[in-house]
Amino acid sequence: MLAGPACAQEPATSQDNGFQDYLSVLRTQALAQGVSRQTADAVFPTLTLNQRVVDLDRQQPGSDVYGPVSMFAPYRTQHVDAARIARGQSVYRAQRWRLQTIERETGVPESIMVAIWGHETNYGAYTGNFDLLRSLASLAYDGRRRPLFAGEFIAALKMIDRGVPRERLKGSWAGATGNPQFLPSVYLRVGRDGDGDGRVDIWNSEADTLASIGNYFVDAGWRTGQPWGIAVTVPGGFDRSQVANRLVSPRCPRVFARASGWRTMAEWRALGIAPQSGIWPGDHVMATLFEPDGPGATAYLLTSNYRVILDYNCSNFYALSVGLLADAVAR
Repeated sequence: MLAGPACAQEPATSQDNGFQDYLSVLRTQALAQGVSRQTADAVFPTLTLNQRVVDLDRQQPGSDVYGPVSMFAPYRTQHVDAARIARGQSVYRAQRWRLQTIERETGVPESIMVAIWGHETNYGAYTGNFDLLRSLASLAYDGRRRPLFAGEFIAALKMIDRGVPRERLKGSWAGATGNPQFLPSVYLRVGRDGDGDGRVDIWNSEADTLASIGNYFVDAGWRTGQPWGIAVTVPGGFDRSQVANRLVSPRCPRVFARASGWRTMAEWRALGIAPQSGIWPGDHVMATLFEPDGPGATAYLLTSNYRVILDYNCSNFYALSVGLLADAVAR
């Protein structure tokens, strides 16, 4: 009777041993990259394998495995809903004085910062409860994306060296944390002290959250004065072959392939594309045409600032929803 359970435990034990062996390698890498021995001594003995995050990662599609293209309309209904808009407008009004200062400093629209916060964590309502260090170490050990997760694990250790308490490092299973759901390396690169207290607290400080989001967009290349895009109507019989995109992006190729080639707003107007709002950006602004739900439905002309939103999360539906939420919040 004892043989069955004992045998069932052996794979887990072997896996745990393998994990502990890998941690010794990871510790050496962390120390070589400047992590303090004090932090390493405090963290590494506490780590155990989290098989759940490994399983969640394995459920993600590979870069060459795609399902059918879905429709944007249902996604928009779920992510740009009345409740999220109303709460965003409330945050927008409450933080307006702070948002205006950040926009003056960064050029990033107030509403875009609010929309990112709303999309990522519903304005801080849920930021995740996974132990970041345990998750990242487990994902690095699994090896599917080891360079990414090992690097983020070491970045999280450096956050502790900068004074972030270990217990604050909670977040998504994949390592994103705080109100803006930054990966540790992103926190180190663009995290900003918005309230002048000498700390970058993206978990509890609204000022730091918004200032850090604004700084992220500056770092990603936001162009001041340009919209992210506009909703347009495409005329019947429009020849899409004349504006086809013949370039292949090295990053997120399937996402970028769904848009047309670049034209100026003046060129799009000459082709019969009409803005649904009646307002055009400047004639020389470059844009691509995107029809997320196919011919006959609402289409969008998207500027380079839309590509900056994609830098945050390389998903057309995500980026469109951020832009639309931002527009609704600012009304």
